[in-house]
Formats: sequence, structure tokens, C-alpha cells
Amino acid sequence: MKLTKKQDRILRELNNNDDWHILINHGAKRSGKTVLDNLLFLKELARVRQIADEDGVDNPQYILAGFTLSNIRQNVILELINMGIDIKYDRYNNFKLLGVTVVQTSTGNVSGIGRIRGMTAYGAYINEASLCHREVFDEIIARCSGSGAHIICDTNPDHPEHWLKKDYIDNKDNPRIINHHFALDDNELLDPDYKRNVKLSTPQGMLYDRAIKGLWVSGKGSIYGLFDREKHYMPFPEMKSIHFERYVGGVDFGFSEGHNGVILVFGVKNDKYYLLEEHAYTGLYIDAWCDIALKLIDEYGDMPFFCDSARPEHVAKMRDKGIQAILANKKVLAGIEHISKLFYQSKLYISEDVKVFKKEIYNYVWNEKTGEPVKDNDDVMDAMRYALYTDSIVNSGTKVTADEGAEKIHKLSIY
Repeated sequence: MKLTKKQDRILRELNNNDDWHILINHGAKRSGKTVLDNLLFLKELARVRQIADEDGVDNPQYILAGFTLSNIRQNVILELINMGIDIKYDRYNNFKLLGVTVVQTSTGNVSGIGRIRGMTAYGAYINEASLCHREVFDEIIARCSGSGAHIICDTNPDHPEHWLKKDYIDNKDNPRIINHHFALDDNELLDPDYKRNVKLSTPQGMLYDRAIKGLWVSGKGSIYGLFDREKHYMPFPEMKSIHFERYVGGVDFGFSEGHNGVILVFGVKNDKYYLLEEHAYTGLYIDAWCDIALKLIDEYGDMPFFCDSARPEHVAKMRDKGIQAILANKKVLAGIEHISKLFYQSKLYISEDVKVFKKEIYNYVWNEKTGEPVKDNDDVMDAMRYALYTDSIVNSGTKVTADEGAEKIHKLSIY
């Protein structure tokens, strides 16, 4: 396998240095972090088998962790299979490789602790470590009590106050924690046109600094600072005259004062989205929302409605009424990045007739301490994210998993 210069250098360093406990490779997407860690994973399993033989342990265990089991399969298992490695799961979803039992667990919520509680592990590989629930991460560290245990992590950057950054990456007091920073340009094996296109299509600011430079930075001010009222608003009659290829709905459930329920409808043509309809109200019960959705279907034809998963009983009610109600993928930062790119690339237009959108767009701001949006003025913003981000996943052919807050979607017609 051909390696980047950075991957080769790190492998050489680790071959000459076994005196470490935690390794964190962090930085930009597509920079080579996970490929390197997959190779280190195999190297570590061979090392664990040797140590276990010296300890007289017949069945050493090793933890393979990721945000969900689906993420582990996508980021690690499939890459191993592509290397020609045969993975055979047992009935507990674990597998044996190089004489070591590999126990998989999810880190996205505390339930992942249950799969590893009480075990003694000779090491761990944690994929997407910044997405770990802190309690699960701490439990993994505690479980790795076998002789000479190493813990490998990879992650994209998050906000600079994140516990992984402050307690581990920036920890200068523990020499047995080592880390390596990756930028997109560290991967010289990527096609130059791809890198150039990614740089040109990624908005400047936090999104660029994280995705391209691999920096741990927070957003400041307006989340959709790229929105331009002169460019992105369009008169409703002009928008209605477009012959759209299809339509997509977004739903955020709300009821009380200060929290609107929302249904949005977007027309889609030539990979561009047009916000045609905004229905945002308080005090409506689910039957009323079903009536609104059915009227929109009468107006525009059948369409998927990507819904907030916080009220599954409402989603079930909509389905009972014959509405294609589908649980949305609720990844916040990934969804915001997607919509920011749509504005940046002039692929998202908004009807001038919307009312709540106009109030929220400039008041939808970053919490600089957490790196997340402030939970206020966000009902229409959430519905827009549910619709557009989930639609991008469905139409890319990528499965949207229930573990990520969405259902497995192969074809919209299954509903």
C-alpha cells in the first residue's frame, strides 16, 4: 500500500518508540488519518497476540469503537475487507483477527459501556473520538489494563474547548499521550483536482479551517453568514414558474410559545433547492400538521417529509395518514456545513414570502464556548437542515442509519 509522507514518517516513529499509551491522529477530512490508524490497528493486533503469548493468555481481547457500529463498518471494517482481510462476526458482533478477539462498541451514547463493562482489553482503536460520549471514552481507557496496552484514536476537529482537545491533545504533562495533526495537503495521494475543488467549494471561516486546515476552531456570530438577501431571496411567482423535478419536505415538531412547529417544502431542479412554502405555528396538534402536509401533497404531488425524530409518535401518525414521513439525519455540524455550501455555491434560494425564516436567519448564531448553535431562533433552521441534509444523503446513495437518528433508507418508495 502506498503511503503519504506523513503516514510513513509516523509509522517509522512508532516502530522506534513503544513507550506510549494514547495516540491521537486529528485533523482535516481526507487527510489520511483513518487509513493510517487502520494500518496501526493491524500492527497492534499482531503485537497484542505476542504479548498475550508471553502472559499465557489464550484469548486476548481488543476494543474497536466508533460513534455507531455502522460507522465502524464504514470507516474500518470495509477498508480491511478491501485489503483482502476476511472478517467473520460471531453472534455478539465481535470477530477474531490475528489471534485476538475484537469487541466492537458504539461511543455515541452511554449504552456503549455495556458491551465492554468488566472486560480486560489489551488495547483499543477509537474511530471518530471527538464524537465519543465522555463516559464511554473513559470506560474504554479504564478497560485497557492488559500488559502494554495502546489506545489509538482518530478524529476530525471540533471546538477548541472540547474535552478531547483540552484533556488529551493539549496535555503536556503526560508524555505517554502523543498526537499528530493532519491538514488536507498532507495527503499528496489525493487527486490535485479533487483538493482544488474541495478548497474552492468550502466556505471560508470555521468550516474551511476545520475541513481543510484541520484546526480546532469555533464559529463566531451568524451561522449562515454566507446568506445574502440580495442573492438568495426570490419572488414567489418567479419561483412557482420553475418546472421542478421533485419536492422535499422538512418537519420540526413544536407546540408551545417560542417553539414553532414547522413544515417546509423545497422544490428541486438541477441540484438546486428552492424554499417554496413555510408553515410555522404554535399550538397545533399533530392532526392539524397532517392536514397541512396532505394539502401540500395535493398542491405539489407526493414527496418525502424528513422529520425531527424527537416525536416518533407524530411520525407514526403521519405515516398512518399515508404521508412519507421519514426520520431525518440530525447531525448538526454536518448539516450546517451542507447548507452553508449550498448558499456559497448559489444552490439554495428562498421565497420572499417566508416570514419566520427572515426572523431566524440572522439570529441563528454560534455558541462560541460549545461550538454548537445557540438553541434559540432555530425552528425553521432545524426543519431546513433536516430536509436538505438528509435529502443529500438519500440521493448520494449513502444509507442513513437509525443509529444516526434516521432510518435505513434505500428507496423512498418503501414508505
